[in-house]
Amino acid sequence: MSIEVNKLVVHYVDKQDEDTQIHLRNDEMSINDRVNVFIEQLHHAYTGKPGKGYCAFSPDKNSLVASAMQSYRNNELNFYNVTEQATQVLKEELNKYAFNETGYLVFCHYQYVATEYVLIALINIKEHYSITSELDLSASRHLDISRMQLAARIDLSAWDTQAEEARYISFIKGRAGRKVADFFLDFLGCEEGIDAKQQSNVMLAAVEDYLSEQQFNKEEKDDLRKEVFDYCNDCITTGEDANIADLSETLSKSSETQFEDFYKEQSYDLAESFPVDKKTLTTMVKFSGLGGGVSVGFERKHLGDRVLYDAQNDTLMIKGIPPNLKEQLERFYEEHE
Repeated sequence: MSIEVNKLVVHYVDKQDEDTQIHLRNDEMSINDRVNVFIEQLHHAYTGKPGKGYCAFSPDKNSLVASAMQSYRNNELNFYNVTEQATQVLKEELNKYAFNETGYLVFCHYQYVATEYVLIALINIKEHYSITSELDLSASRHLDISRMQLAARIDLSAWDTQAEEARYISFIKGRAGRKVADFFLDFLGCEEGIDAKQQSNVMLAAVEDYLSEQQFNKEEKDDLRKEVFDYCNDCITTGEDANIADLSETLSKSSETQFEDFYKEQSYDLAESFPVDKKTLTTMVKFSGLGGGVSVGFERKHLGDRVLYDAQNDTLMIKGIPPNLKEQLERFYEEHE
């Protein structure tokens, strides 16, 4: 197991209408194998969440969480007291917003590989139903880890070494139509820094510009796009930043012009290392769209080959229909002849 849990505290938050009720645990949890497995699941669920934002503690916002966290790291405050103070701030911030939230507020200081993190997550509860041996209905409550929306993770290692880059805290941006991101930033006392989606778009543009200038054929370009996609997707999976040096090594294996040199000469607004947005990255290797009851998706390498686009007539022609779709279509026409 690659997770090492140092501290874990869980409190209960119940916000209904305008009143937020807080139920504090009395102390830290004892660390055992069950706790380690739970935090490992939580870590991977968080890391796999798409659309995260990046920020840093800001002196212009409520600094209580930041100061409490710093005091903990200076051995001036124990971890439980940090969670107690932070939960009070969360209560005050929740009362400013109209949405309701009920769940368990998890604070965990842990180490994954060589990096130390503090993860703060409000995990909702999900009802599960089953039938007993007496054929009665039984209900139980479970933590809905896969659907957590209110969560942030402080990279303590980056806070020490890269604080000036203002992106050592990541957070889930939240559901559409709700100011979840604003709320959680206010709770933490943070100001959003680097924009993963914007950086990913610039990276894709730089890669496409580079490929268009090199003497690569279509197949070589498709293969290089796939290699870049795989590299960046691995970064997303591990929670690491993509960096220009690794991208250059991936792209420039068979070219005299290094991508790193090309990137510098063209002065792209792209950091030397940056977080990758998964949804933006997917557009490198796949076209997809949904509207008017029609959903279409296909790998980019098939455009101009198996998939032909006629812009003038607003049509797509697909050669080699997927077998399962073809079977459905043939069955439909057989039944309606």
